[in-house]
Amino acid sequence: MLPDIYRETLARYWGFTSFRPMQEEIIESVVSGSDVVGLLPTGGGKSVTYQLPPVAGEGLCLVITPLIALMKDQVVRLKTMNIKAMAIHSGMTREEVEISLDNCLYGDYRLLYVSPERLQTPMFRARLPRFNFTLVAVDEAHCISQWGYDFRPSYLHIAEIRDMMNEDVPFLALTATATPRVVDDIISRLKMKNPKVHRTSFRRPNITYMVREVEDKNTYVLRSLKKEQGSGIIYVSSRKRAKEVAEMLVANNIKADFYHAGLPQEMRDRKQTSWSAGETRVIVATNAFGMGIDKADVRFVIHWDCPDSVEAYYQESGRAGRDGKPSFSVLLWSQDEKRKLADSVRIKFPPVERIKDVYEAIGNFYQLPVGSGRNSVHDFDLWKFVSAFRFSVTETYNSLNFLQKEGYLEFTDEINNPSRVHFVVTRDDLYKFQVANEEYDRFIKLLLRTYSGMFSEFVPVNEENLAARSGLTREAIYQYLLRLSSQGIIHFIPGKKSPLVIFTEERLDRSHLRISPELYLKVKENYIERVARITDYAENKTRCRPAFLAAYFGEESGRCGLCDTCQERNELELSKYEFDLIIDKIKELLAEKPLRPEELEEQIDLPREKSIKVIRWLLDHEKLVYDSDHRLTWKR
Repeated sequence: MLPDIYRETLARYWGFTSFRPMQEEIIESVVSGSDVVGLLPTGGGKSVTYQLPPVAGEGLCLVITPLIALMKDQVVRLKTMNIKAMAIHSGMTREEVEISLDNCLYGDYRLLYVSPERLQTPMFRARLPRFNFTLVAVDEAHCISQWGYDFRPSYLHIAEIRDMMNEDVPFLALTATATPRVVDDIISRLKMKNPKVHRTSFRRPNITYMVREVEDKNTYVLRSLKKEQGSGIIYVSSRKRAKEVAEMLVANNIKADFYHAGLPQEMRDRKQTSWSAGETRVIVATNAFGMGIDKADVRFVIHWDCPDSVEAYYQESGRAGRDGKPSFSVLLWSQDEKRKLADSVRIKFPPVERIKDVYEAIGNFYQLPVGSGRNSVHDFDLWKFVSAFRFSVTETYNSLNFLQKEGYLEFTDEINNPSRVHFVVTRDDLYKFQVANEEYDRFIKLLLRTYSGMFSEFVPVNEENLAARSGLTREAIYQYLLRLSSQGIIHFIPGKKSPLVIFTEERLDRSHLRISPELYLKVKENYIERVARITDYAENKTRCRPAFLAAYFGEESGRCGLCDTCQERNELELSKYEFDLIIDKIKELLAEKPLRPEELEEQIDLPREKSIKVIRWLLDHEKLVYDSDHRLTWKR
């Protein structure tokens, strides 16, 4: 039983009077010092399980996450709750990293967010033994497993830090989607000792899952949205399609907008806010739309294009119905969709020589001599790069992802780094400067009134916000910051939006670049298997869909009675028991030899009319087929 302080802290900072399913059990386990694997669905409140213990207790929690945008978002939210948190990520200067680490060492910070790649830097490792860590949380822990759907080799080095800190510090591995095989791999690779595994059910009983085979997606979606009420998400596979589908909906008087990672951050924030507030009914988005979504009343999720894994489908579908009210998830399917999934294998896995071409070209692009560049960070213009070397965009993108998997470099999608300011003089010296330079006095007071903490750390500033508060132009604000920086009063880092490439190792000569055939084949085989499983789900016409999803994640489940396959069964007017009994008998009989329909009916020792219904249903759904002698066999 958790001490009262944890519930009091939950209410004080998060505004909740009770825990969500499995949160309390996970927190109780880590507080007692146990290693824990927590499997919580999307929207299940994973973050609270590692944020609450250091706030209610003592010490510092180290949070390891691969998602830079998410760690930055969480730090901002924690600071608004008056919880001191810090993030260290690509795109920060060496000085920023040093100041941030020192603040966590000597200040009363509660959470430190880092990417797995940052764990390996000499700067971090030199300070690691001095930190008072009381918990290490590994978010998106499926990335540690080569059987996971988003493998990151840098995660394999996480366990090394266990030898650099108190051996009693518990590890908490969190993921929303992990098969039993992946869970076992997580436990092994993190060197967990007698871990406790806490999981919530993967069943979402308020969501009705459906697959619809349609050729004209426009007509189907328009008809569905006019029939159904409430807001929703339509997931598509490309930025171009997101815009096209949204425009089609708007042309048909549906309040819709599109969202993808290529839009400016301010525009993305504006679009998400409008949708969350109900001003926009439908958001058409790529898989970039997901992080930080806390809208509870999403009534539907439609997959216009099929994702390439059951994990991705489950996560995205799970954004519907978080308020517990009836909602639905629809996957639009066709033979063309099946062909595109099959083609994705070829697209996602460029030839090894092409991967080497891209690596060599990047080194030349930044004019890095062989043997140099370790831990160097570079702005990356993908379009400029592919134009310079005449590579295809998809081949380049997927080659970069594979080079990341091999640990040669780190590639991030566009990062929105706002301008940052840090006062490098003391308060006394600043006062003297203000007295001697009256023209800066008003602006400095504006900075100090608007933002806090500038004397101890780099603080993000918004030039447009400062301009609005002061009546000055944005350019005038920018010039003030530049001049104060040139006079040594502040350290000013202008904001920028750019993808990044980080060389995690020194640049190698092409002949020394090793793309592991074992890793390449294993990752490719895993991907092919994932594509096969989501294809099985889409083409399944007999098995309850929530039961299919639950089984994929290692959970047993009965029929939901609501999905499209269950509804078709319901039309037979048979109970689940009767249906399953007849199915089992048919399988048993046909395992011995093929039978004619009338022979099969006679040998099923159950009411004939019910047996006929099931046989017809199995034929309609191509589970039973005729052989050349017009005898029935079970389709393998």
